[in-house]
Amino acid sequence: MRKLSGLSHKFMYVYFVIIGLFHLYTSVFGAYESYLQKNIHLGLVLPTAFFLFPMFKKAPMDRVPVYDWVLGALSAIPSIYVILNYDDIVMRIQQVDPLTAAQFWCGILLFVLLLEGTRRVVGLPLTIIAFLFGAYMYFGQSLPGIMKGLSFSMSEVIEQIYLTDEGIFSMPLGVSATLVAAFLIFGGFLEKCGTGPYFMEVAQAFTGTAPGGPANIAVMSSCLFGSISGSAVANVYGTGTFTIPLMKKIGYPAHFAGAVEAVASSGGQIMPPVMGAGAFLMASFLGLPFVDIIIAAVTPAIIYYAAVFLMIRLEAMKRGLKGLSPEDLPDKRQVLKKAYLFLPIIGLVYFLFIGMTPMRAAAIGVALSWLVSLPQPDKRMGPKAIVDAIYGGVRNITLVCVACATAGIVLASVSLTGVGVKLVGLVLAFTSGIPLLALFLVMIVSLVLGMGLPTTGAYILAAALGVPILTTLGFPAISAHMFVFYYAIISNITPPVALAAYAAASIAGSEPNKTGFTACKLGFLAFVTPFAFCYDPGILLQGTLVQNVYGILACVAACFGFGFAIMGYLNRDLKVWERVVFVIFAVMGLSPNEYVTTIGALGVIAAWIIFAKVGKKKTPTAAAV
Repeated sequence: MRKLSGLSHKFMYVYFVIIGLFHLYTSVFGAYESYLQKNIHLGLVLPTAFFLFPMFKKAPMDRVPVYDWVLGALSAIPSIYVILNYDDIVMRIQQVDPLTAAQFWCGILLFVLLLEGTRRVVGLPLTIIAFLFGAYMYFGQSLPGIMKGLSFSMSEVIEQIYLTDEGIFSMPLGVSATLVAAFLIFGGFLEKCGTGPYFMEVAQAFTGTAPGGPANIAVMSSCLFGSISGSAVANVYGTGTFTIPLMKKIGYPAHFAGAVEAVASSGGQIMPPVMGAGAFLMASFLGLPFVDIIIAAVTPAIIYYAAVFLMIRLEAMKRGLKGLSPEDLPDKRQVLKKAYLFLPIIGLVYFLFIGMTPMRAAAIGVALSWLVSLPQPDKRMGPKAIVDAIYGGVRNITLVCVACATAGIVLASVSLTGVGVKLVGLVLAFTSGIPLLALFLVMIVSLVLGMGLPTTGAYILAAALGVPILTTLGFPAISAHMFVFYYAIISNITPPVALAAYAAASIAGSEPNKTGFTACKLGFLAFVTPFAFCYDPGILLQGTLVQNVYGILACVAACFGFGFAIMGYLNRDLKVWERVVFVIFAVMGLSPNEYVTTIGALGVIAAWIIFAKVGKKKTPTAAAV
């Protein structure tokens, strides 16, 4: 991303503030009609892809070249055309009224410039995927075999992509144009009012003195910060610059310190309420209230972090690592005195649970953020700070907007050609209709799609291609969506393209792939839990009270079993056969059969008690991971 100066920087500052004010206005007073809101949003945001992201590596980074000013202006023309001719466009009859020359060339212009903007902002993977799906609509009729498509003219393809709500201006862009924009502004206010930095103080004060203290700080602060952040990589840089050096200082190897931060930061995107914008997308896909997604997501997220806490504690005990001195950490009493800084988050969740729209709840969260800044002389938000907060939040909208718009091209192709049905048939034939095998195949597809893509883009693609397969096999829709969402996120720590792990490795000074594979080990439960909640709806709180409690307890027991087995330590080094026993019982604890699950959960607990008492405690050493 360019770091502009002078007049270019001032222009972009004002431009982003205008974008933010528009979205604040629609959050408070209500959005425009869906197709119009999306066009205004894309028309405002897409030019920033050309203003802020260079065409090639050697392009100027401190100023915007003339050709990028021109491309940015051109990218807004298709949306401006829709805004000016909105009544005529909404009154036309799809596939009956022919496209005018202006509509046709505006559609071509938007398709080309959106792909170029995606290449700059998101990268080649999503650009290539979108281009191939777009080309399939026109050239699919020439393909042989099962993938042979229907015959569509170029005008029909452009119409589907540009002039309907099933293409670029489909549901994902609608989420970006309303919910994501509102919550990004909310995040900017949280940072400005002091709530963001306060997360780190809370983590330091309440977890820093435990064994392996800095690792605990990394996990807790990343969980809190990541719950409102839209990016695992941003989370790594936001908290890792502090926690990774501390972890290395007390004795953690560099690759392990980086892995802890990568796992903790990636997990922030499965922690409600924001979930990297995934919660909004999922609610829209499923047609459910936003709060239902939060309820379903909270238990697996807590279990994920409990497992990570367990593993880093076992590693600290194995190495004999101590926590930080209380004198080096914030005083708990002083931290508790500032607990009012949680008010914006608490207020947001409260208003969501009483049925308020997420946009309106985010707007109230913004007001509460300003309110809690007033008692703090150094954080009190005057007019300049308010404008800075709007700018600080909205300047990150480009990635989400461009990814959602480009993913719409894929959805357009799936809707127009029926290629999704063909892929479902292909996968079901390949897996012979065996649910477990289909889950494994969808997991691989979701991981591959997520490599190098932001959470939003990865989830949209995985949902479009993977969810129909799982629902056809009888899995609940919310479980299927949560399944692909988890693996789209886990791809951030899965080599060979593990963006969060590589970001953490750059801070830790460790080997990227070693950091990535260590992160996979620490985050192993995230690979397993999605299979569990597909078979046991209780983990997602979708069953009866008994089913929910039973499912959660069994999953927790299984997670602890896997944790002991993976780290190979309890209060001493575990023998190989003891680790195998934990693995066997842990696998049984995640079984769809309730009797096998009960035996597995009880087996983990029994093994824990027995193995903790058997054998001599090992003197802590500095053994390598």
